[in-house]
Amino acid sequence: MGGGDKCLLPLAEGQVVLDEIVARLSGQVAYLALNANGNPARFGAWNLPVLSDEMADAGPLAGVLAAMGWAQGQGCDAVVTVAGDTPFFPGDLVARLAAGGGAVAFAATDRVHPVFALWDVALAPALRAALADGTRRVMAFATAQGAVEVVFQVTGAVDPFFNINTPDDLARARDLVAKGVQA
Repeated sequence: MGGGDKCLLPLAEGQVVLDEIVARLSGQVAYLALNANGNPARFGAWNLPVLSDEMADAGPLAGVLAAMGWAQGQGCDAVVTVAGDTPFFPGDLVARLAAGGGAVAFAATDRVHPVFALWDVALAPALRAALADGTRRVMAFATAQGAVEVVFQVTGAVDPFFNINTPDDLARARDLVAKGVQA
């Protein structure tokens, strides 16, 4: 997609992917924050905390660690993570992940979607240590913590975890939004 923030791609007139993500997630959680490195001002329109990675060059797990630290400061016991390029995730994602049990619960359809997960913030020290030891793969860390999979059936016109990776994917997402399709 040429780099940049895929969550800022236009999805519909006056709407970017992040607008859809915020709309879907805000009713499911008590607090909402973004994990992004670089200038946080690009997300100023959303009036959300922007969390930088605690450790540089540590991949998605660094974002999970940043979220855990922030969530602990808010008095939360868990964080949910979602991808910034996936606008059709389920409206009951958090409840279903929470019902899955385990210190880490991942969403799955025909495969695991490791970015869509519920993480117990008590794992922060273990995650910090794993990152310091060189762990970068989300599944490697989560599996070591006894992660569970929560299966979501694909029942609508689109896989609820369909993500935008190519210009064709973006065109498909725009078409789905224009047709009012919900996952």
